[in-house]
Amino acid sequence: MEGFILKIEADLRRGIPGIEISGLADNAIREARERIRVAFRNSGFPFPQERIVVNLAPAGVKKEGAALDLPIALAIMAAAGLVPPLEDLMVLGELELSGKVRPVRAVMAAVLAGMKTGLGGFLVPAENLEEAALARPRWYAGAATLEDAVHCARQWGTERCFSLPGKLPAPVPSYGSAAGKSSPAGPGCGSGGGNALPGDRSLRQSSLGWGDFSDVRGQGRYKRALEIAAAGGHHLVVYGPPGCGKTMLAFRLPSIMAPLLPEEAIEVFQLYNLSGQERQRLVKEGVVSLDPPFRSPHHSASMEGILGGGRTVRPGEISLSHYGVLFLDEAPEFARPVLKALREPLEEGVITIARSESSVQLPAQFQLLLAANPCPCGKLGIEDPAVGSLCFCSESEIQRHWQRLGSALLDRIELRVAVRPPSCVNSLEEEESAVIQQRVMVAVQRQRERFNRLGLPCRRNSRIPAGALSKVMGLSLPLQEQLENQARDYHLSGRGFHGVLRLARTIADLADRSEIRAEDVEEALSYRLTGEDPLDGFGEE
Repeated sequence: MEGFILKIEADLRRGIPGIEISGLADNAIREARERIRVAFRNSGFPFPQERIVVNLAPAGVKKEGAALDLPIALAIMAAAGLVPPLEDLMVLGELELSGKVRPVRAVMAAVLAGMKTGLGGFLVPAENLEEAALARPRWYAGAATLEDAVHCARQWGTERCFSLPGKLPAPVPSYGSAAGKSSPAGPGCGSGGGNALPGDRSLRQSSLGWGDFSDVRGQGRYKRALEIAAAGGHHLVVYGPPGCGKTMLAFRLPSIMAPLLPEEAIEVFQLYNLSGQERQRLVKEGVVSLDPPFRSPHHSASMEGILGGGRTVRPGEISLSHYGVLFLDEAPEFARPVLKALREPLEEGVITIARSESSVQLPAQFQLLLAANPCPCGKLGIEDPAVGSLCFCSESEIQRHWQRLGSALLDRIELRVAVRPPSCVNSLEEEESAVIQQRVMVAVQRQRERFNRLGLPCRRNSRIPAGALSKVMGLSLPLQEQLENQARDYHLSGRGFHGVLRLARTIADLADRSEIRAEDVEEALSYRLTGEDPLDGFGEE
């Protein structure tokens, strides 16, 4: 996400014609020699007939990918005198044999890294231009072909600006009061207003079509739990027989969640960009979606797919769910090592991927939503008047089914909800998502104001540090003593006790109250205690 700067050097000397690349380049970079040679010829540029040495500095860092095609080509041109020496300019792009410049990933991270080091100009593929513009560099341009790149390089070497004649200006996103004025630049060219995060006018919430809460009849307790989860960022586990609406309502959770702040949306965009999925977050005309991410991987997902990793480290599902929701349907079917590995990121909000050469740390402040059947056959809690229970699983089978999740993971989940099959006939008018979302947004705004006032580095109640709970809760002394007695009676862990406090704080925020009342604590306890033993039965709808 942060990126580091490479310096591309080229030298021409007498000898057998050819290109030699040094600096721990991978196969994709070494194969660039032939791509660059053919792209020169097909773009109408003479290729030097000397021996060419290209160095990728720093030499001790491994380099990979085809994004260095264009900078290597321009470095060779600068050494041959075809373009002026290129100082203070970042170049990115992959070359086709025709000379066309292909898009590359992680352009925004590269531009931000270049701005931190003081680089003045940025030349990127034309298809990555909107992405580069979001970082607000002073001068930037998008090249569709090698000819465009050479034109920009010549202009940068002499005039320290960009323009491509005969084409319309590229759209430059508006960043509200933080934006500067755009220059009369050419296509894919622009002049930004400094290193500022975009404001609300350059980002908007897009409609993802998740469905509406009013589509689902009944399940009032489950809907209430989802509302609390959306407002406070709390983790939730729901269990019940197949077909009772667990997954249907879970997929409607994004419809009631509060939009991301602009800086949060940019951080999420960077993670998607790093994984090569930036077009899922990039909307037209340089606009980034404010929708919180919602990820739902299949239960066959590998450890690397969930946590991140691979030969070259890429963000996993927990990082792609940053500031959003990770929904694991049929949770007990996931591999036990995968479920166990979720415990540390849930607590810390980051994932550290250790390799023999280095460690990579990625943000993973996600909200976990688990759905499960109550037993292996899924019929626990369903009874027939004639034959009784339809579940024939033994007690040991049910215990093994729940042991796949593990008590350590469940202890980190504040909301537990048991659901039953809803009634087939339900004429009650259900509340729409827009109405619920308004309550959630009011509660979220209360949290933001409170955290800003107290100087706490958290964004939701679920992330309140244990040491700061006394500042935030505002419990009366009798209520605090009552809660402590209940925690002892129900054998809650220290983490469970703090989870109840955070839940009660969110419930009070949803009611737009600053003080926590006894009914808030009781409701929080009811969610926490449900599911301590799956054989206890099911909660009310």
